[in-house]
Amino acid sequence: MIEHYEEIRALHVGAALASGSLFLLRGLAMWRGSRLGMAAPVRYLSYAIDTTLLAAAVTLATLLHRIPFVDRWLTIKIGLVLAYIVLGSLALRRAPTPRARRACLLAALLTFGAI
Repeated sequence: MIEHYEEIRALHVGAALASGSLFLLRGLAMWRGSRLGMAAPVRYLSYAIDTTLLAAAVTLATLLHRIPFVDRWLTIKIGLVLAYIVLGSLALRRAPTPRARRACLLAALLTFGAI
């Protein structure tokens, strides 16, 4: 399976870019007061992209024999992903005020960049 490393890596990078781009668009819709970013088709597309991203990440980690909590960079990356998920959830719907949602959106985008 290692012979497919480049293709899996390309899928992972493409899914990461698609996920971040869609999150940005959803966040901008929220910023403008639109509920379009929370429409069912947009949410389902986000789930599909993120599932692909996770599957490719796990496959790459398995192929490269990388182990979370042993490989420091992978542990940090997982921590950042978890922070991004929480901040993204707060940004798109869970934060109590529009100002808090905007702050969480900016923090989530910075976290995405760090990942």
